[in-house]
Amino acid sequence: MTTSVSVLGSTGSIGTQTLEIIRERPGDYVVTALGVGRNPDVIAQAEEFRPQVVAVADAEAAAEIGPQLPEGADLLVGDAAMADAALTADTVINGVVGFAGLPVTLATLEAGKRLGLANKESLIAAGPVVQRAWQTPGAELVPVDSEHCAVHQCLRANGVTDKVNASDRVHRIVLTASGGPFRGRTRQDLEQVTIDDALVHPTWSMGPKITIDSSTLMNKGLEVIEAQELFGVSFDEIDVVVHPQSVIHSMVSYTDGATIAQLSMPDMRLCIGYALAYPDRLDVPYGAIDWTTLSRLDFQPPDLEAFPCLGLAYDAGRAGETAPAWLSAANEVAVDAFLAGSIGWVDIGEVVDAALQRWPGSPASDINAVLAADAQARDVALAVISAKMA
Repeated sequence: MTTSVSVLGSTGSIGTQTLEIIRERPGDYVVTALGVGRNPDVIAQAEEFRPQVVAVADAEAAAEIGPQLPEGADLLVGDAAMADAALTADTVINGVVGFAGLPVTLATLEAGKRLGLANKESLIAAGPVVQRAWQTPGAELVPVDSEHCAVHQCLRANGVTDKVNASDRVHRIVLTASGGPFRGRTRQDLEQVTIDDALVHPTWSMGPKITIDSSTLMNKGLEVIEAQELFGVSFDEIDVVVHPQSVIHSMVSYTDGATIAQLSMPDMRLCIGYALAYPDRLDVPYGAIDWTTLSRLDFQPPDLEAFPCLGLAYDAGRAGETAPAWLSAANEVAVDAFLAGSIGWVDIGEVVDAALQRWPGSPASDINAVLAADAQARDVALAVISAKMA
């Protein structure tokens, strides 16, 4: 049986690796849609995979991309394009970066389809809204982030298949972090780091925004919020440990004292393939470990003074409602400013902290409330940055 797949964010790291898996298994999967913000690399992807539709969010880029698409590929343009493209397939891989991935998440779940979620911001920013969409009959959410994919596997292997079951039997969830490129540095050391320094990740090859988030540990903080939304445990039951080898991707401790971990060498194709094949597994051993060469596994607590973004994420998660949306939006603005050279690396956490202190306590009653919080947080973060630059 062939599964139809919509790959959104198709030119990014998750998207290209998804297409690599599909390329190797043409009888198992067929691409019905590709989606990008503005990257013209989608033209070559469309030539190879011959999707029904190609979605381009940026209208100016779409005007250049459209005439170069192969015959038979319909062009969808605008903010809703990728959400519309999601509806063409049985399974959707959401690799869109940032808050822009939210419409894809909602459209997929509301249509009762399987969502392979690599876009953490949509679940974090709009958790209550996404939870309601997830209740649609037939809707499945399989996490693609390596940490949450690991937790999903640890829970599933022990018969934990829903949040109620998880809360009864799970003692703690432990998310592992590589520590990023600045592991072991003090806050004083970090005042001098450059953009190039922050873009060199010791383990994973990712886009610039996620790589910067990893360097500040905001990526791990967002994953803490995402874990709470995915698995239903409290924030007090979610720990983060720094594990430089990135071989143990996360662990689940049960009420009887047993801890189950998922181990593999770093390879996102394992997680993507897990989402594509679920509840089955692919027969390609992505990330297989050579146990004759793996000599040690190290763990240490995160340094919250040097990396305050992790603590800010816990604060926003515990506050709930639109606080996570506020955190995520302010962080996106701060990271963009850092990548543009407008602020320093240590300023990222300071901007997010200052913005979060101005969160008005607004509820996440619906998608419009989340969008309003996102927009307001961005304005506040820009104002904080302007004040820093003055």
